[in-house]
Amino acid sequence: MKLSARNQLRGTVRSVNAGAAVANVELDVQGQRLVASVTVEAVNDLALAEGDQVTAVIKASDVILAKD
Repeated sequence: MKLSARNQLRGTVRSVNAGAAVANVELDVQGQRLVASVTVEAVNDLALAEGDQVTAVIKASDVILAKD
């Protein structure tokens, strides 16, 4: 599948914490922790489980940086 989004990060699912409607999927992306909040339906449709290899696709109109 080809996507126009340029921010694609390959990672490994470390955990899936599902609530009633939303699940937090924790990824390991080259040693960095990334958490994606997705619907429980999406987790079930993708059959996401610990150890799965996935691609996080990030499409955002804004990036905010802060420095103390």
